[in-house]
Amino acid sequence: MSGPDTPAAPSAPGRRELTYAVLLCLAGAGLACWAATRTWSVELAGRGSLPSARQGRSGADLLPWLSALALVGLAGGGAVLATRGKVRRLLGGLLALLGAAVAAGGGYGSVATFGGEVSRQWPALCLLGGVLAALGGALTAARGQRWPAMGARYERRSGAGAPSGADGHPATERGTREAWDALDRGEDPTVS
Repeated sequence: MSGPDTPAAPSAPGRRELTYAVLLCLAGAGLACWAATRTWSVELAGRGSLPSARQGRSGADLLPWLSALALVGLAGGGAVLATRGKVRRLLGGLLALLGAAVAAGGGYGSVATFGGEVSRQWPALCLLGGVLAALGGALTAARGQRWPAMGARYERRSGAGAPSGADGHPATERGTREAWDALDRGEDPTVS
């Protein structure tokens, strides 16, 4: 039975799309984060008879939210691997919005005059990084529900599949608890 909420069996194209989306998100957010820490503006401050002092301001100084959004985009790019279904699609939409906001910050930095000498290459790289992250997020939002999820070995098994005792607890949990109880009584559970 296959419905709209049932993910399809993992396939090579699905894995490839997942890889592209994650790489787009991580590369774009990483590029934007790096470019936001570069010097975007240099101001000369007169100091009387002393030589002028140069004060550089990074993109993170001028637009403090820019590097924060890029870091959230990096974390979200990794989270795409750990999610599935509707949560993954929702995360993709959020990443697309974050990427668009980072691109908007880079675009603003490209045209704004912050005073002094202004570098246009770093804001342009922020713009590019934001666009890449937004593309990765949009791809995740559009097609992420069909992509494979992490293996079941990382998920907690339900009580139905685990062998359980009369108390309803899984056998491994019961055995561990019995070993701790034996230690509390002063017995060595490793000696038979």
